[in-house]
Order: sequence, then C-alpha cells, then structure tokens
Amino acid sequence: MIRWNRSVGAILAAVWCWMMAGCSVQTGGESQCLSFKEPVTETLTEPETLKPTQPAPSEIEPFSGGKKVKAEPLEGGKRIVIMTDIHYLAASLTDKGDMFQAMVDHGDGKLTNYVREITDAALEEIQLLSPDVLVISGDLTLQGEKLSHVELAKKLEEVEKAGITVAVIPGNHDINNHSAAAYSGIDRYPAEPTSPEDFERIYKDFGYEEAYSRDSKSLSYSYDLGPSMRLLMLDTCQYTPRSRVGGMIKTETYQWIEKQLEEARDQGVILLPVAHHNLLDQSKVYVDDCTIEHSSELIDMLEGDNISLFLSGHLHVQHFMQNNDIGIYEIVTSSLSTPPCQYGVLEYMEDETFAYNTNKVNIEKWAKKRQIRDKNLINFNTYSLSTLNRIFYNQSYDAMKDSREEEAGEIFVQLTEKEKQQMSKAYADMNEACYGGRAFEVVEEVVKQPGYRLWQEYCYPIIPYEYLEYIVEDAVRDYNHLTVD
Repeated sequence: MIRWNRSVGAILAAVWCWMMAGCSVQTGGESQCLSFKEPVTETLTEPETLKPTQPAPSEIEPFSGGKKVKAEPLEGGKRIVIMTDIHYLAASLTDKGDMFQAMVDHGDGKLTNYVREITDAALEEIQLLSPDVLVISGDLTLQGEKLSHVELAKKLEEVEKAGITVAVIPGNHDINNHSAAAYSGIDRYPAEPTSPEDFERIYKDFGYEEAYSRDSKSLSYSYDLGPSMRLLMLDTCQYTPRSRVGGMIKTETYQWIEKQLEEARDQGVILLPVAHHNLLDQSKVYVDDCTIEHSSELIDMLEGDNISLFLSGHLHVQHFMQNNDIGIYEIVTSSLSTPPCQYGVLEYMEDETFAYNTNKVNIEKWAKKRQIRDKNLINFNTYSLSTLNRIFYNQSYDAMKDSREEEAGEIFVQLTEKEKQQMSKAYADMNEACYGGRAFEVVEEVVKQPGYRLWQEYCYPIIPYEYLEYIVEDAVRDYNHLTVD
C-alpha cells in the first residue's frame, strides 16, 4: 500500500465522504472533499507499516455460463431497463497509475478501473432483453468530465442503432463539477467540466430532441413511450454556479410538473417519474443529501394523481420502499459500477401493475466471449465482491486508526489492532451485502461476530456505527425484487 507525505493527501481526506456514495461525495462548494490546484502533485514514499486488508480468496471459481436467448417484446406494457450511477471515466483521462488506483482502493466501492468494460458488457447484454427504453437516471460520469460524457454518448449511440430508445437525466456529479480530473502516475490534474448546455448538446439524441415537453428552467423533460405511457424525467440537481450533492426542484419546474400531470390526466396517459435523487427518505442516516428538498410537495402532487411508482438512483444501494405503506412506491436502483454491478428491469403494465427485478451484468461471459485474458474480468464475480469487501474494510480501518480523541470531555478507548480488524470485518461484510440489496442474507451471521459486538460496545466512530446499525435494522427483505399487482 502506498502512502503520501500528506497522510494520503486528497484521497484519505475523503474517507468520511464515502458513506452512501452519491449522497455524501461533495462535488462543489466549501465542503468539497476532494480539492486540488493546477496541477496537484503528491510525493510518494514507502509505507512504514502495511495496513491490514481482507485476504484475497485462495481459489477463483471457474466461469460457466449458459447461452442467453433474446426475450420476446412485452405485450400490454413497457419493458424498461434502468441504469444509474455509471460514473464513467474516459480512457484518455487515466493511465491507471498510483493516484488513480489509490482513489479506487479508498473510494466508495466503484470499480472505476473497469468501468468501461462494465459499461460495454451491460449495454450489450440489455439488447437481449428487448426493452422499450433504457433509462439512465444520472451520475453518468465519475466527476462530470466532458470527455467522459462524449465517450459514453458514443456508446449509447450504438444502443439506439440496435433499436432501443435511450433517455438520460443528469446526476449531481455530471454538470459544473469542479472535481473533474485526469489521473497520471502520482498526479491528479483538472479536466474540462461540463456545462448544462454541454450536457443537453451531448445527449440531445437521448431524450431531449424527441421530448414531448421540455422545462425551460431545468433539464427536465417528458418523453412518450407510446400512446398510453410517458416518462417524466426530472432534473433534481443543483449545479449553479457549481455542483452540489443534494437535490431540489425549482418552483418553476414544479409549475411545469403540474402541467404535465394535468395533460397526462386529460389524455389518459400513464406518467412514470424518474429522478436522480430520492423521493422518499430511503436512508435514515443520509436524508439531507439524498432526499429531494421539500419532497413532500412532489409526493403530494404525484399521489394526488394516483401515480404509483417513482424511479431514482444516487444512493448506490439497491433499495425500495412505499410511502407510509399505502402511497407511492419508490425503487432505487444500485450503481452500475459498484459490485454487484447490476441494473434494474421494470415491466410496467398499462393497468399500472408492475414487476421489478435486478440483473447482475455477466461480465465473465462477456470477457470469455472476447477471449480477454485479464483474470479479474474472467473471474469477475469473485474479484468484484472481494474488492468491494476490501474497500469497506479499509474504510472502517482508516476511520479507527486515530480512535483516541476527546469529545464532550470523554476520551474514547484506544482500540487494539485485533479489535480494529474485527470491527472492520463486520462492517465490510454488512456493507458488501447491503449495496447489492441482500443484507438480509448475512445479518444473522454478522451480528454474531465479535467485531459487531465491539461496534455496539464502543458506538465509535459514530458515523459508520450509526450507518451499520441502520443496515442491520433494515435487513429484512431482498430489495432486488418487487411485484405490485
């Protein structure tokens, strides 16, 4: 593990910005976690000690995959593929050197080192599903690099050439992001960011030019999926003068939404709203940066028109919930670039019943088909989950390495090395499962671990402790499947 003279510099300064990924990584303003001048240069030194990490698996499971058959088109409704939080980084913006790899190893779990392969495999795979539309609900790029948007748009052109409509909206990372960067060796340099005008121009063929209606005050639009169904693509991002993490909707945009609801009602058209930020408080720990500000107004508008479903991203965690157990459902699709690297498939019927399931991208099959020799790709299932676990392990360990501190007149106990390792393992195991929406599968075993009991004893560090407790409390179902009849 490499170490920088400035205590891992800008990378580990962002340790506490990892939580809930899109909700906590500040991309603008004074609270921005990663910052740099032109250029940023870090001097590398050899580490004094090696930080413990989770061991790699001793054996890699061999790949075996069956032949996929193209699905029949859906009758009586629309099949919608939802991808979100791709966080694509253009090939020319990194040499995958030390600075880039440190960003990946101490990040929030995104496999940015393989994001192009993940994206290519996913875009090819969904063609077998015969979807009516591919919806990408924001954070298309890592930090809003213009080159990343341009490169991704070229890949989306190929999807449309295959006969699949593509509709996109921006996320908090995509526009006026002053953290846009290129990586070279031990250095990190500014990259050209993307303006709202750039975004609309780059993605003009993916919703904007064919829109049924455009909001003049934002990048929101509505898009017809046929005579009876319409997407309501809501721009919930704040990017003037620069990007912010949290989401909101402008007063003027609410007026436009009201008009869309009225027209759909008069025309007998079903509206399916999509946004980057969350409609409901999907996270008890991160509400401010995740849930749309004053979302109650939007909830009232949508429920007033009996709209049954809302789609979003931003959390990076696979999740869903229903408002007050009787109102609108919201499905949050997990980040494509974060293991288990999956996307959502929604079959939304004309009677407004629906079935939602996730599909994990079969990168192993994709790599085998292309005779790729990269062992991480041909054994991607094992590699990706063990990597995610290791990242979460390192996050916890980093947070506890300076555990002796004064707060409110009390001095926290100095954790032993063994205690740090045990606590980090419990934290990593729970988070790995949570990101894939499957925390219920491991919760009983994790709470038996000595590391979990230590978290409960010390209640420290406070932020990961609260988050861990929330995951345990919420681990009651599989969030990858939802059917509403």
